[in-house]
Amino acid sequence: MKDQELKTTILQLLSKIAPDIDPQELEMDANIREVFGIDSFDFLQFIIGLDEEFGITTPEEDYGKITTLNTLMAYLKLASNKQV
Repeated sequence: MKDQELKTTILQLLSKIAPDIDPQELEMDANIREVFGIDSFDFLQFIIGLDEEFGITTPEEDYGKITTLNTLMAYLKLASNKQV
């Protein structure tokens, strides 16, 4: 999956859990949870959506690695490659 497609999918999933935000304004190195005020429950829903969308399983100990668009995209690429 190309970077732009990956980013678009991530932003669509963010829009589902935080419909009042404009995910297009999220900078690549900004903390996703802080910028959008996403609480733990919504973050978990976001992770579940990512797992379903990309056919992966994100272990709880990896949640802290998913902080910015850059780190999330790198994580998803790595996780997707491991699933192949």
